[in-house]
Amino acid sequence: MTQQELDRKIQEAELVRSNRKTLAIEVRPDGTIRIRAPRFCTKTEIRWFVRKNKDWIAGKLEKAAQRQMRRNTPEGHPFTESEIRSLAEQALRELPPRLRDFARQMGVTYGKVTIRSQKTRWGSCSARGNLNFNCLLMLTPPEVQDYVLVHELAHRIEMNHSPRFWKIVENVLPDYKRRKQWLRKEGTLLIERLR
Repeated sequence: MTQQELDRKIQEAELVRSNRKTLAIEVRPDGTIRIRAPRFCTKTEIRWFVRKNKDWIAGKLEKAAQRQMRRNTPEGHPFTESEIRSLAEQALRELPPRLRDFARQMGVTYGKVTIRSQKTRWGSCSARGNLNFNCLLMLTPPEVQDYVLVHELAHRIEMNHSPRFWKIVENVLPDYKRRKQWLRKEGTLLIERLR
């Protein structure tokens, strides 16, 4: 993106004023920019804040453009119902045996296992111990799948994301942060294909 294009995008940014206390910039998936500002904030303060964050905005716009390009490739098309069914069947075959192994290793039990196509989560654990996993996990590397399995099993011990919870995950997967980072970066592109 050229400097002129970046400046034009910033000029076209939507400004939303509210009772918030801080300034924030949001680069949306479609490449539009929204600036959130407190009601009392001056235009000079807003311009300074935007200038200070120009490199960050450029990086986010570049990522949005890359995602848009991927959507226009065969690998970026929205998933069909048939593809989702196939991924769910594969997940039901492949994930439960690995889940049992990790549960044994961690000394935990769990209830029912369900596979769904979810637009916001990779997995979840209910208070009753039922586990839910996203069928799109089958499109992630096995080590990332293991991270999600261990993450949800760790909730059988700690139903939160406290330091104690992360220590449980780390005891099983010392490199969990790398796996989690892959999911944040690449997983978003997969989930976007459900929309």
